[in-house]
Amino acid sequence: MISNLKFEIHNLKTLKIFLVLIILIVLYFIFRLINLTILPVFADEAIYIRWSQVMRAEPTLRFLPLSDGKQPLFMWLTIPFLKIFSDPLFAGRLVSVLAGLGTMIGLFLLSLQIFKSKKISFFTAFLYAIVPFAVFFDRMALADSLLSMFGIWILYLSILLVQYRRLDLAMITGMVLGGALITKSPATFFVILIPFSIILNFQNIQKLIRNFLKMVPYWLVIYIFAFVIYNILRLGPNFQMIALRNQDYVFPLSNVLFHPFDPFQSHLIEIIQWFNNLLTWPVFLAGLIGIILIIFKNIKAGFLLLIWFLLPLLFEAEYAKVLTSRYLLFTVPVFLVFASAFIDWLINKLKTRRFISLFIILLFFLLPLRYDYLLLTDPQKADLPRNDRSGYLEGWTAGYGIKESADFFKKEALNKKILIGTEGYFGTLPDGLQMYLEKVPNITIIGIGLYLEKIPEQLTNSTSDNEVYLLINDERLKLNPKDFNLTLVASYPKAKRLDNTNQNLLLFMVK
Repeated sequence: MISNLKFEIHNLKTLKIFLVLIILIVLYFIFRLINLTILPVFADEAIYIRWSQVMRAEPTLRFLPLSDGKQPLFMWLTIPFLKIFSDPLFAGRLVSVLAGLGTMIGLFLLSLQIFKSKKISFFTAFLYAIVPFAVFFDRMALADSLLSMFGIWILYLSILLVQYRRLDLAMITGMVLGGALITKSPATFFVILIPFSIILNFQNIQKLIRNFLKMVPYWLVIYIFAFVIYNILRLGPNFQMIALRNQDYVFPLSNVLFHPFDPFQSHLIEIIQWFNNLLTWPVFLAGLIGIILIIFKNIKAGFLLLIWFLLPLLFEAEYAKVLTSRYLLFTVPVFLVFASAFIDWLINKLKTRRFISLFIILLFFLLPLRYDYLLLTDPQKADLPRNDRSGYLEGWTAGYGIKESADFFKKEALNKKILIGTEGYFGTLPDGLQMYLEKVPNITIIGIGLYLEKIPEQLTNSTSDNEVYLLINDERLKLNPKDFNLTLVASYPKAKRLDNTNQNLLLFMVK
C-alpha cells in the first residue's frame, strides 16, 4: 500500500514537470512564431539561406560555406525546411526557433540538475522564453541560436559526466561538441570549458587531482568524437578558409601583452550596455546579484557557471576585432540561471508579503514582455541597441523592400524576360533577391558592385532583349537618374535614424 502510494506520488510529480514543460514550450512558440518574418531579411541571413538553396540544388556543393570560412551545419539543417515551406526566410528562421527550443529545454534540465529545484528550473526556462535577447535572435536565420543550444547541452552533459562517469555520456557529449564545432568557430570555448566541470567534485586538492585523472579518459573520448565530426569538413574544398577567416575576426593572442585595454575597455562597456538593454535592466540586475548569491550558497556550482559565462566574455572583449550582441548569445543562457536563482530567493524571502512579491514578479517580467510586444508587432519602435538597430533596421544590411521587389518581378516575369542588376556581389543584395526568386523563370539577377557612377554595359546592352531593372540603396547611388534615363518604379524606406533621416531601396527601370 505504502509503495503504491509512493509510486503514485512520483508519477504525479513527473506529470507536473511534464505539464510545466508543455506550458513553457507553448509560451516559447508564441513568442517565436508570431510575425516571424516581420523583420526584413538581414545580410547574413540572405547569404546563409542562399547557400542552403544552392546546396539543395547541387549536392556537390554541400561544403559551399567553407568558401567564406563558415561552418555549414546551420545551412545543412535549413535545406529540409526549404522543401517544406515556400517562404525561404520563414524556413531559415524556423531552424533557429527550434534550436532556441532546445536551449530552453536544456536550461530547464541544467537548473534542475544543479539546484534540484523545479521552481528555479521553471524561472530559468520562462526567462529564456521571454527575454528580448533570446526572442530577437531565436527569430533570425543565423547560426548563433544553434551554437547557444549546443553550448548549454554540452555544459549539462559535462556535469552529468563528472557525476556518473559513463562512457555513453562521454560519447554523446563528444557528438554534441562536434555539432557545435561545425556550427561556428566560438565553439572552441566549449572545448576549453568542459574540464572545468571537475570543480563540482572538489573537496580538497588531493581528491581533485585524483578525480581529474579519473576523468581524463572520458574527456579524451569527448575530444576524439568531436575531432572526428569536425574533420568531416575536410571532405570539402577550402577547409583552410576557416582559420584564415577567423583571423579577420580576432586579434592574435599577443594582443593582451601590447594592448591590454584596447579594445578590452570599449568592448566591456558595450557588453554591459547590450546585456542591460536586451535582457532589460531588472533581469540584468537580478543576474549580477544572482552570481554573488549562488557563489555564497553553492560555491562549486557558482564558480563553474561563472567560468562558463565570464571566460568567453572576457576573451571576446580582449580579442574580438568586431563585436556585436549576437556574438554573445551563447553566454546568455548561463546568465539567466543566475537571474532565476535570485528571483526565486527574493520571492521566498517575501512570500509572506504577497503584494510585494507580485510587484517583484511584474517588475522582472513585464519589461521584457513589453519589449517583446514591440519586437513582434513593430520592431522599428523597439529600443534596440544602436548598432543592432543600424544593422537590422536602418543600414544597407537591412533588407526592406527586397520581398516587395521580388513580388513585383514575379508578376512582370510572367510574359517577358527580365534582367535585374543589384548593388554588391553578395549579402543583402543580390543574395536576398535571389533567395526569393529562386527557380522563377525568365529572371536573371547579377551583382554590379557598389557606389555606381554610371550604368554598367551589362545592363544597357541588354535592353533590347530584356526588361532591365536596377535595384540599389540610395546612399550607394552616385549618379543622377535623369542623366542615365532611369525611371523610378518604387522606393522602399528603411527605419528612421536618430537624425530623422532614412535610407531607401530604389527600384529603377533601365531604358
